[in-house]
Amino acid sequence: METHVARSLHPLLFFSCLAVVASLCVPSCSFAAASGPPGTFKVDPSWPLPLPNNWILGQVSGMTTDAEDHVWVLQRPLSLTDDERGATFNPPLSKCCAPAPPVLEFDTAGHLLNSWGGPGQGYDWPQNEHGIYIDAEGFVWITGNGEQDGQVLKFKRDGTFVLQIGKVGPQTGDADTTRLGQAAGLAVDVAAREVYVADGYFNHRVIVFDSQTGAFHRKWGAFGKSPDDAGKPNLRRTAPPTAEQLTHFGNPVHCVRIANDGLVYVCDRLNDRIQIFNKDGTFVKEFVIEPATAGNGSVWDIVFSRDPEQRWLYIADGRNNQILTVSRASGEIRATAGAPGRNAGHFHWVHDIAIDSSGNIYTGEVDTGKRIQKFVAQP
Repeated sequence: METHVARSLHPLLFFSCLAVVASLCVPSCSFAAASGPPGTFKVDPSWPLPLPNNWILGQVSGMTTDAEDHVWVLQRPLSLTDDERGATFNPPLSKCCAPAPPVLEFDTAGHLLNSWGGPGQGYDWPQNEHGIYIDAEGFVWITGNGEQDGQVLKFKRDGTFVLQIGKVGPQTGDADTTRLGQAAGLAVDVAAREVYVADGYFNHRVIVFDSQTGAFHRKWGAFGKSPDDAGKPNLRRTAPPTAEQLTHFGNPVHCVRIANDGLVYVCDRLNDRIQIFNKDGTFVKEFVIEPATAGNGSVWDIVFSRDPEQRWLYIADGRNNQILTVSRASGEIRATAGAPGRNAGHFHWVHDIAIDSSGNIYTGEVDTGKRIQKFVAQP
């Protein structure tokens, strides 16, 4: 199996290319094989529409879509530089700009519908915003990976606080079930009343709580083993993972997604892999993704395609600045797109990915990327 990267040169690139011999892929080609990924994608450079109130985005750490195909964005106002928020100084440093609120809700046309977030009464807002998820009942879940963050928050769509699981304070470790350890992604199984958390930047585990009460249910580490605190958190490497490092989850355990068939997919980002489990934590299999990747790893976020069988995984690979189309059955990379850059359709640290009911893809970037993009599914 060969992997081929489409190095895009034009802002209106098609987002999916047919893998061909000798690592050759022409931009704007479509994956036309009957067994291939559905359709092609094209970046929409007009999405989203300009924000009101002279607002600007910071690092975009989380994205999700809801049952109405609204796109929810979690961004980090405190990540803006003084130059970027120059209008907030007294006297102003410049005409532009002011930080947008942390939570932003858009429609598929790019209109801002609602915004909220930040410190409030009764809960501990994260020091550093990270993940956002909207469950099937419309509740909004938020995590944080700040130095003291050990909590997951649940809100109504309008920002009304509902529940906090965990607490802020010094980090503890994988044995502690009363708090998180700089949690990253999360997913909710509404039927089972459970919330799954990828935990995280300090801990090395998946942990499951009651989504109504916050009571602890279960936890597991790599290969379904008991999670452990082997080694201090190590968010970067100078070489690909070793065999010993692969026996544990690395940091961060970055995303968790639940497929329609009940399988649980976990982003083991630093170890360049997806591990797949049953809901009870029993290990099923793993997919190794771009295994030569060092730095901060290849598997940053995952969404499932919207066909009934969810045949495809779309993976945000933030280190290599690309989106991968992967067979959910085999783990084979069937198409790649994207390249480092600032133009529409390029990426700098693509951190999160979402998908709507029409199969359109949305991405968010951290570090100095600080933007969101939409890729429209083509017939």
